[in-house]
Amino acid sequence: MQVFHTESKIVITCNKRLSPYLQQEVEALGFTPTRVFQTGIELQGTVTDTIALNLNLRCASQVLYLLKSFKADDPAQLYNELVTIEWEKLIDFAGYFSVSSNVNNEHILTPLFANVKVKDAIADRIKSIKGIRPNSGAEANKTLIHLYWQDSDADIFIDTSGETLAKHSYRKIPGKAPMLEALAASTVMATNWDRQSTFINPMCGSGTLAIEAALLATDKCPGLFRMNYGFMHILGYDENVFFTERRKLKDKAKKETGFKIIATDISADAVDIAQKNAKTAGVDHLIDFNVCDFEDTEVPEDAGIVMFNPEYGERLGVHSKLEATYARMGDFMKKKCLGYRGYIFTGNPDLAKKIGLRPARRIEFYNGKLDCRLLEYELYEGSKREPKEA
Repeated sequence: MQVFHTESKIVITCNKRLSPYLQQEVEALGFTPTRVFQTGIELQGTVTDTIALNLNLRCASQVLYLLKSFKADDPAQLYNELVTIEWEKLIDFAGYFSVSSNVNNEHILTPLFANVKVKDAIADRIKSIKGIRPNSGAEANKTLIHLYWQDSDADIFIDTSGETLAKHSYRKIPGKAPMLEALAASTVMATNWDRQSTFINPMCGSGTLAIEAALLATDKCPGLFRMNYGFMHILGYDENVFFTERRKLKDKAKKETGFKIIATDISADAVDIAQKNAKTAGVDHLIDFNVCDFEDTEVPEDAGIVMFNPEYGERLGVHSKLEATYARMGDFMKKKCLGYRGYIFTGNPDLAKKIGLRPARRIEFYNGKLDCRLLEYELYEGSKREPKEA
């Protein structure tokens, strides 16, 4: 089974509402999506193609390579179909594999049961050929197989990523309520920032937005921070392909920028964490970190982006302290950031009203399960304010 050289359907998954930005990345790599949906993208390619995808993508979660599509009404039929696949040509009998699944079938009360049926089919097949059962378990750091089973339609994939791509591996200290790296990269991409002008991130927290901005500006990809992927544990893997692709990433990454990235926070602990995360990402020298109230953040006279990710508060019952903070953010952008484009990422529409400026765009995102908006403000003299409530 020459999966490294045989074309099949590839499904690249992402968090809900990130697929437009994932599509931009995929097309920039020279791939043509055959379908784009709310939580991912489909295209045609080989497992060798997935190596470049895994190393380059910022907005993705998993890169799945289709082995087989089939009909299965119940677990017995599922097993019977899976045991026909030549698993002995994919998984080392002395190796280790795990199974994940997305299941909606009337006979399955828990995905764990479906996972067990997949594991049994794989292990039984390999034992019948090699005389020994490979080890299996919950760890996702070796060979990972994914089952997608809806009603009677089943797809079985190799998960070529293994651990999720949505975490970019540089953030060793998360800090308080950090934004997922894939989400942070997507929100920066949503601003249409030219990656050549000032980027300001007040209330930087653990620094994820500023770090992702620096990584985008220097064309430094997440694959530079990681050395283990699911594709590495498939029989037939050629490490030379991986190291060649990784060398390309190193060669295209810039070491310097000609503009400022500024990150501030009133918490000295937060700034310390952000600096350490930026150092792990290799971009600490590109970001000016300062401990201060956001209103005291340096704003160079040239144009650029100013981007906030403040606390959202409770969905019901807005805290008066946060109301004042949101109003102050609006005043800061209006008074100190003229010529910039301002952005505030929030999951609380009631607090957003306190900003006092009328958004030019409201860009939809999810943060976990919370419905959020990235609000865009064009900051010029006489920016329109939201009319005051009666």
